[in-house]
Amino acid sequence: MKMNRSGVRFGGHFVVECIKPDGRMHWREEMDNLVVNVGLQHILNTVFSGSAQTTTWYVGLCSSSPTIASTNTMASHAGWTEKTSYDEATRQAYTEVRTNQSLSNTAAKAAFTISATSVIGGAFLTSLNTKGGTTGTLMCAAAFTGGNKSADDNDTIQVTYTFTAGDDA
Repeated sequence: MKMNRSGVRFGGHFVVECIKPDGRMHWREEMDNLVVNVGLQHILNTVFSGSAQTTTWYVGLCSSSPTIASTNTMASHAGWTEKTSYDEATRQAYTEVRTNQSLSNTAAKAAFTISATSVIGGAFLTSLNTKGGTTGTLMCAAAFTGGNKSADDNDTIQVTYTFTAGDDA
């Protein structure tokens, strides 16, 4: 007798754009993320175990050459550091709209005004808005597939994140 196998797949896709002060796009990077173990545990706990829902998530930027691992947490992510050289006082809110099995912030991109010439290597999603903070739940992170990118003072980094869930069969 053949058994049907089925599973659920969670994943996301970041689009990061660097916009010059005159409105020209300087560069654009797209990459799939890794949903880390604590992020998966948060999903399971919220859906099946009655844990409190996180109502607002926040986007953060990674410094150069991040190495993302499934064991990363906000308190421990030895393969990368957070990029904090931007004017905003906190990480930017992820304001999503849900369509079927997908969430995206395309209507309200997270925007960071760079405060000094910087190297950026990726992005992440977390439950805490504290810039440089090491608490909260890390949901996912991603490194640029094309290598590090530079941004100048007053450039704007816009981050779009789309998270999807679907049957794996």
